[in-house]
Amino acid sequence: MTLLYIVLATLAGGLLSVLIAASLTLNVLARVVRDLVSLSAGVLLGTALLNVLPEAFESKASPQSLFATLLGGLLFFFLLEKAELYRHQHHHEGDEHHHHHGFDKAQAGRGGWSVLMGDSIHNFCDGIIIAAAFLTDLRLGVVTSVAIIAHEIPQEVGDYIVLLNAGLSRRKALIYNAASGMAAVVGGVIGYFIVGPWKELFPYLLVVASSSFVYVAVADLIPQLQHRLSWRDTAAQLAWLGGGLVIVVLATSSLHH
Repeated sequence: MTLLYIVLATLAGGLLSVLIAASLTLNVLARVVRDLVSLSAGVLLGTALLNVLPEAFESKASPQSLFATLLGGLLFFFLLEKAELYRHQHHHEGDEHHHHHGFDKAQAGRGGWSVLMGDSIHNFCDGIIIAAAFLTDLRLGVVTSVAIIAHEIPQEVGDYIVLLNAGLSRRKALIYNAASGMAAVVGGVIGYFIVGPWKELFPYLLVVASSSFVYVAVADLIPQLQHRLSWRDTAAQLAWLGGGLVIVVLATSSLHH
């Protein structure tokens, strides 16, 4: 059953993002991404700091080694992003960040392969994180999956917008998104078989998962929320961010009971 849960959880984010992208216009998608960026920042931070890290620190592993793993994880994901192998794409033309004409084409790379490769590696890592969470505890697996899905939807939709503006057809952009989403399933299945026998490593894997969540939220999502806005737009940002935290608290509470 655990493997089934892992496969379903890793499938969910990719399928939802493809369905949303296929059913909405480009202008509506741009607004959806903007709001979901705030929501996913709250969900990622809430999951990392209120669920995953506390679970890791309740183990017998020493706090010093766990904090060292957290630091190493942050540096690891920083270097992956530097190498453009860990993309979490929300930036696109028309996202109110005043990108130059041709920005999306440059982001997509030759034929969209840059987006596809970076997104696939990101999703593969997410799949391993989901597997480790479910193998640790069913409740933790569900909450971790919610966090990853909440971030994966705006990430995949953002990539879809970039690919469209780079000149790809809707059909080809959707196929690319679906293909990159399958990397999460592959990561989840491999994680189940590779990580499963090494239970003593679970606390460290959970800390690596937390470092991924914190890095994406602090290095990518929150800076996008910092540009000058009207008080109404700022209030909306805070509401979506707070909504993400509420989702985590409610999910944790209901699963605990």
